[in-house]
Amino acid sequence: MPPDTPPPSRTLRIVGARRGPGPFDVRSVVGTLRRFAAEGDGLVALFDARGVAGERHVLSAWAHMGRARAQGGERLHDRGAELALYLAGDDQLPRALAKVGVAADTEQFVLVAERPREPADLLAAFGLAPDDSAYPRAATEELLDRLGVSRAERESVAPSAWEGLVLERVALLDLSAPHAGHPAPQKA
Repeated sequence: MPPDTPPPSRTLRIVGARRGPGPFDVRSVVGTLRRFAAEGDGLVALFDARGVAGERHVLSAWAHMGRARAQGGERLHDRGAELALYLAGDDQLPRALAKVGVAADTEQFVLVAERPREPADLLAAFGLAPDDSAYPRAATEELLDRLGVSRAERESVAPSAWEGLVLERVALLDLSAPHAGHPAPQKA
């Protein structure tokens, strides 16, 4: 469904979360994400809340990814990892994960899941608790720094327009895709 669909009927569900008590193991989280991807019952992705600028940021990344895939512009086999590229506005997965991926110091999270997945079940699988303060959030200087938005870019607009700078990064990633007029690399 398109991003402007009302939240209760959307295919995509987005919730904020926080670490539960006890140890946090990033490798376990990655393993759980891979298991969900292998099951193929819809996208499941988990991001560091410090790299997510609110609902429009996630919905824009998801819509751009969907449009690119529909046009044959699949960047990665794993849709969750591909969503990370769009969310980060970066075409290299290691850099994208450094910006929006879960790390050992992540305290708050943004869970993104397509139906039929239930967010409460997914949060339990990751050992996370719901947290409305984690998502949605407004774009802050820390978030803009994390996503690579320069001070000069930031100073060119009012703070109320910072979200637009983030959305621009998402849109620019589409322009760098092979389907956007650039030939795909040829295998030797």
